[in-house]
Amino acid sequence: MNPNPVAGARRPTQAALPGLAGAARALLARDLRLLWRRRGDALQPALFALLVVVLFALALGGEAQALAKVAAAVLWLAVLLAGLLALDTLFRGDAEDGSLEQWMLAPVPLGWLVAVRTFSHWATTALPLLIATPLLGELLHLPREQLPVLLTSLALGTPLLSLLGAVVAALTVGMRRSGILVALLALPLYVPVLVFGAGSVTAAAQGMDAAGGLLLLGAGLAVALVLAPLAAAAAIRIALS
Repeated sequence: MNPNPVAGARRPTQAALPGLAGAARALLARDLRLLWRRRGDALQPALFALLVVVLFALALGGEAQALAKVAAAVLWLAVLLAGLLALDTLFRGDAEDGSLEQWMLAPVPLGWLVAVRTFSHWATTALPLLIATPLLGELLHLPREQLPVLLTSLALGTPLLSLLGAVVAALTVGMRRSGILVALLALPLYVPVLVFGAGSVTAAAQGMDAAGGLLLLGAGLAVALVLAPLAAAAAIRIALS
């Protein structure tokens, strides 16, 4: 016989509670199902970035030399604006259907769920653009020697943009029609990332060391990985209280 029946009865319940990995898998699977149902909406950031690139190419007359000078900055700006376009929907749907309240009651930290959702947002908005950057660079006649620095800066900068955007989206999740407000709050936070990201490519193009800007992006990403989910979780609690 079990000498402690109460403790024995508690073990199955504790074992049944989802861990961090289980909660992450469940949330990612749900996000992918919803993304598949709204395939048209999911393509909007990528199409918007392509539109920005094409318009810049047309505005500069298609001259290869002029396009090569601004290619890195244009690609950075296109990726930033594409992520900003989808930022308002980061937590909006969950707030409308009551999922955020369930997040707060879940047996895992709210900050962990916010981090998983932010990763999902980055993977569905910035990652496709990161993969398409070599093709978009060819459209803008980007010098190929600048491509590795550009890809590195985007790989470090786009997750940082998503983390900063998650904090802004959490602050405005309780407001209706906050699209313009989200943009106004996020842009001051995005500008340093844009400056260091595009500036590192410019430094490499001028024969200088690009490591300074990349290291600053990496440091910012490391800090944001720790603090941004916690700040966004606190903002969600305040918005829903």
